[in-house]
Amino acid sequence: MQSIDIYTLLGIVGSLVVMVAYFATQAGSLRADDPRFAIANLVGAVLIMMSLFADWNLPAYLMEVFWVLISLYGLARHYQAKR
Repeated sequence: MQSIDIYTLLGIVGSLVVMVAYFATQAGSLRADDPRFAIANLVGAVLIMMSLFADWNLPAYLMEVFWVLISLYGLARHYQAKR
């Protein structure tokens, strides 16, 4: 049986976090403007980015950079609206 290294595990967990958040949004359980959605996407993207340090893939890394930036934008909008 092949063991899974920590980077692969981080990537799997990150992917699951993003997919669960997206499914919850599509199912109507989580609104896209809910900060938990942005936080889940931010955490998932960071974990996926960490996995890419073991097996570099520039296009995937760029996608995750934008995922992080968009998530931070969503969080900033949410917290500015609360003021």
